[in-house]
Amino acid sequence: MKAELITFFHIHHYGAYLQACATQRTVESLGWECEILNYYVNQNNALFRKPTGIGSAAADAHTALHYAPLKERYERFEAFAQQNLNIGSHRYENLNELRQNPPACDVLLSGSDQIWNPKIFPDGHFDPVFFGAFAPNRKIAYAPSFGIPHIPDSMEDELKGYLEAFSHVTVREQQGQKIVREITGKEVPVVLDPTLLLTREQWSAHAAAMDLPEKYILVYCISKPGALAPYLERLAQETGLPVVQLCGIRQKVCPKAQRILSAGPAEFLGLFRGASYVCTNSFHGTVFSVQFGKPFFTAVAPMEMAAPESSRTYSLLSSLGLEKRIIGKGDSAGIDDPIDWAAVEARLTERRAESLNDLRCALENQPLENRGEENPAIRENPLPRLASRSTCTGCTACANGCPKDAITMTRDKEGFAYPEVDGAKCVRCGHCTAICPILHPREAAPLPAVYAAWNKDDTIRKDSTSGGMFSVLAEDTLDMGGVVFGAVLDNKMHLRHTACFKKEDLRHLRGAKYVQSDLGETFREIRELLKVRPVLFSGTPCQVDGLYRFLGSRPENLTTCDLVCHGVPSPGVWEDYIANLQAQKKKSLQTVRFRNKVTGWMDSHFTLLYKDGSVDSAPLYHTEYGRAFGRSLFLRPSCFHCPYTSMTRPGDFTLGDFWGLKPDELPDQQEKGVSLLLVNTPHASHIFDHLSIGRKVFSPERAIAGNPRLASPTAFCPDRTAFFAAYALEDFPAVRKKFFRMPPLPVQAASRILSPELKAKLRKRLK
Repeated sequence: MKAELITFFHIHHYGAYLQACATQRTVESLGWECEILNYYVNQNNALFRKPTGIGSAAADAHTALHYAPLKERYERFEAFAQQNLNIGSHRYENLNELRQNPPACDVLLSGSDQIWNPKIFPDGHFDPVFFGAFAPNRKIAYAPSFGIPHIPDSMEDELKGYLEAFSHVTVREQQGQKIVREITGKEVPVVLDPTLLLTREQWSAHAAAMDLPEKYILVYCISKPGALAPYLERLAQETGLPVVQLCGIRQKVCPKAQRILSAGPAEFLGLFRGASYVCTNSFHGTVFSVQFGKPFFTAVAPMEMAAPESSRTYSLLSSLGLEKRIIGKGDSAGIDDPIDWAAVEARLTERRAESLNDLRCALENQPLENRGEENPAIRENPLPRLASRSTCTGCTACANGCPKDAITMTRDKEGFAYPEVDGAKCVRCGHCTAICPILHPREAAPLPAVYAAWNKDDTIRKDSTSGGMFSVLAEDTLDMGGVVFGAVLDNKMHLRHTACFKKEDLRHLRGAKYVQSDLGETFREIRELLKVRPVLFSGTPCQVDGLYRFLGSRPENLTTCDLVCHGVPSPGVWEDYIANLQAQKKKSLQTVRFRNKVTGWMDSHFTLLYKDGSVDSAPLYHTEYGRAFGRSLFLRPSCFHCPYTSMTRPGDFTLGDFWGLKPDELPDQQEKGVSLLLVNTPHASHIFDHLSIGRKVFSPERAIAGNPRLASPTAFCPDRTAFFAAYALEDFPAVRKKFFRMPPLPVQAASRILSPELKAKLRKRLK
C-alpha cells in the first residue's frame, strides 16, 4: 500500500524538512510505502535573490560577505533531502500537470505544516493541490495547519468543498479544530506535529555535532527576538554560559553570540541536542527543545498574544503541561523555574500513542477513536471550568459567588487579578461556572436612546471628567436613602470600589481612573444592602455584567452605570509606576487626577498633587503614563477581544465623553464638558425622565463615531508582550525608561503634523 504525501519540503527551512521526514518515517513504520509528491510551489532556495529593491540587495550583500557558510548550509540541506526524503521522480509545477498525470497511490495524505494557510500562497488563496484536488483517490489529512485564526468569508464555501472530499481529517492545533468545526460541523482530533511522533533517540540518530563549547545557551529566532531579549540576557548573566545563535534570521540577537550560518537539518538537531538552555520564537524550535528535554523559553508572534490559546505553540505546550514556558504572559515561568520532565514525557508518550493511532486509522480507513478531551492536563484536573486567561475580565463574580470561599482573586505577573480555585475547599458544585459572564454571553437588546447630557451645576461639572452625569445619578440615589458604589484611589494610590453614603464624599468617586479597580467583596456588600435600600453601581461593563450574574437577577432597587471603556490597565503596573515616580521625586503623592479639566474638556490634563502642595500637570497623552495607556501597552488581555464593545450594554445607563461634537453643536457646553449618556433599559428610562439635566438627542451612529469602543475592541499593542516580558524580569525603573519614555522632539512634532494615513505608510516602510 502506498501513500502520496503532499507537504512542504522544497524550501530550505528546518521545520519543513524535518516534519516531512518525520511524516514519511512514521507512515513507513505503520507498514506503508510513502512517497513525497514532488510539487514545486513558489519556493526558491537560491543563495542570491532576484533584485527587487533595497531589501533584496541588502540580503545579497550579506550573502556575499558570508558566502562560504551559507553555501555549506545549502549543500547540507540538499544532502539531507537526498539521504532522508523519498521524493517522487516526476516534478510537478501546477495543478493541471497533476490532473493530467497524477501519481499512482492508494491514498493521498495532506500534511503537516501550514499547507492549508491561504495567506502564504502568492494569490492569497488556498492551493487545491494541498487538498489532493487533482485526483479521485481517497484523501486523508494528518496535522495540517491553517496558520490563521479565521477563514475569510469569501473562502468558506471553497474550504468546505475541499474538506468534504476527505475520509479522515486531523489538525495540528485547537484553532484548526475550531475552523473545521465551524466550516463542516464536524469534530476532528488535534494531533501532534509529526516531528513529535519520532522519539528523542530516533532524532538523535539523525543529528550531527558541531564544534561548539561543551555547554551553551542556544537562541533560535525566525523573527526579531523582541520579548525574548530579557530572558536571554538574564540566562547569560546567571549561568555565565556563552550564547550560540542558530540563524533563522541573520541579524545578531546578542552582541556576544556565536552565529551559526552553516547548519543544515542534521546540525540543527545537533545544536538542540547539545544545548544547556534554549530561547526561541520558532514553533519547531520549541518542539525540539521538548524532544531533547532542554530548559527553554519560547515566544509566540506578538499578535498571537492577543489570544495565545489560539496559537499552535500554546496548543502543543498546554497539552504537555508546559504552557508557562511561553513568555510575556501573566503566568509565564520564572527564569529559575524547573520543568518536570518526567510528567512531560508521560504526557508526550500518551499523546504520541493517540496521534499514531489516529494516523493508522486514517491510512487503514478505520473510524477514529473518540478519546474525549484533547488536553491531558485538563483531564487530570477536575476543578470547575472558568474563563480562559485571555478572556477572563477579573469581574470577581466567581470569587464572590463561591459558597465555600474556595476562590481567591490573585495577581499574576502582569499585575492583574485572576481567580484561583483551592482544590481542597472546592466541592465541585459548578456555581462559579454557572455565573461566569464570559461563559454565558448576554442576549442582544434593542438599541438605546442616545443623549448628549450635562450637569447643570457647573462646580460639580468642573470637578468631573466630562459632563458630570455620574454625580446626577449618584445624588438621585442618595436622595432616596440609597448608597453609591464607585472606584476610589486610597492613600496608597490603590484603586478600589467602595460605598458612598453622603453627597460630600462623592468627589472621591468622580472622574475617570485609568486602572482596573479592586472589587474585593463589593458584590456581596451590594447583595446585603439591596435588602434594605437602593444601590447605584458604577463600573466597567464587565464589572456590571459580573454583578448581575452574581445576583442572578436585576433587582428593582439596583441601578447600574457601565462606562465606555478603552480597556483596563494593570493595577500592578500603575502602583509600580507611582512608587517609582515618588522615589524619583522624593516626595509623596496626595492624589491623582487622570483627566483634569484645568485647560478645558478637550485638553484634559494628567495632574499629580503632592503632599507638599506641589503639582505636576500636563495633557494626558503628553505624559508617560498617558501615552502608554493610549497605546494599550498594559491593558488586560481580555480587553483586546472585549464582548462588551457594542451598543448592547449590560448597564441601565452607559456613561462616557461625547467626543466628535461639531463646533456648532452645543458650542456653549463643549468647553465645560459633555457626557455621552445611553439609556439602555426601561428602568433607566423611568429614572431619566425625572432628572434635572441639560440634554440633546443624538443618533446611535453619532455615539459610535465619537466612541469606537461602542463598536469594536481596542487593537492589540504589538509591544505588549515585550513590555510584560521585561516587567517580569527587570527592575521597574529600567522598564519605565525603555517603554514609557517620550519620543524625541522631532518625532513628537511629526506626530502632530502628519496625517494618520501617512503615519501608517511610514510605519509600513520602516518595518
